Amino acid sequence: MKTLKESKIGDTIRVVKLHGEGAVKRRIMDMGLTKGVEVQIRKVAPLGDPIEVTVRGYELSIRKADAEMIEVESM
Repeated sequence: MKTLKESKIGDTIRVVKLHGEGAVKRRIMDMGLTKGVEVQIRKVAPLGDPIEVTVRGYELSIRKADAEMIEVESM
């Protein structure tokens, strides 16, 4: 499976699974990135960190390290 970090600008994807533990996983879920939610990749910073996505109708910037913990599938 691929991760959110590997997705390209303009892709619309669906979250399959969240990896990680404890507070990190909880923080990702609190941002609205939960299993089954649709995510659109909007922008990627020049050095690849952070990644800007649209999720649940709002824009969210997520660090590359956190994006590696989010397993996704193409829609």
